[in-house]
Amino acid sequence: MSPSRTLAVIVPVYNEAALVERAIGSLRDCPAPAGIERTIIAVDDGSSDGTGGILDRLDAEHEELVVVHLKPNRGKGAAIRAGMERAGRVGERGADFVLIHDADLEYDPADHARVLGPLLDGRADAVLGTRFLGQTHRVLYYWHSIANRAITTLCNMVTNLNLTDIECCTKAFTREVAERLGTKEDRFGIEPEMVARLARMRVDGKPLRIFEVPVSYAGRTYAEGKKIRARDGVRAAWCIIRYGLFG
Repeated sequence: MSPSRTLAVIVPVYNEAALVERAIGSLRDCPAPAGIERTIIAVDDGSSDGTGGILDRLDAEHEELVVVHLKPNRGKGAAIRAGMERAGRVGERGADFVLIHDADLEYDPADHARVLGPLLDGRADAVLGTRFLGQTHRVLYYWHSIANRAITTLCNMVTNLNLTDIECCTKAFTREVAERLGTKEDRFGIEPEMVARLARMRVDGKPLRIFEVPVSYAGRTYAEGKKIRARDGVRAAWCIIRYGLFG
């Protein structure tokens, strides 16, 4: 009997030749929840270091993996949007659930079952990971944590939500929510934009049921390849106001 529900895991990738095979391998090593057929959609965002070739080889080796190429580099938001479009063609009607997972090994796919739980049992329409509710995390930059808390506080004030970590990259949605997100940001502004749009979205006239679930985090240093910069924090604040107040 074929599984009754489908899951698309979207993995945006940019210049991760040193890590991407391990990242896809660790994702594949974590089985999908029982009764769920999983498709991994890796989106190569115009990488220039051979990442695309590695993904193509993995694509030929693993039926579960689908690779999408963007050229030239357009940014994480554009890559997620391309992955969402491909997720809409999973199975006969599109993936029942969509989960976003980074390819840089900062997040652990072993957390996916916990993240998906509220969606699979029908309690939630969207689930946001949080690095600040009890799971293990690597100790890194103080000012990054302060900036993240400030941005999260601003988002909560604008949206009237009580989130703890809007910049966490692990997010999951039902098919209906994923289809209606309609994001516009091409780069890291996609993270606060998604949260702001979720806060404004309605299903049957009611606000979305949004859950936070703790995830572990092993952040990278800039020397190890971390890409987000201070200007992205400024853009995040702009996105919260723009999409939180005006849609």
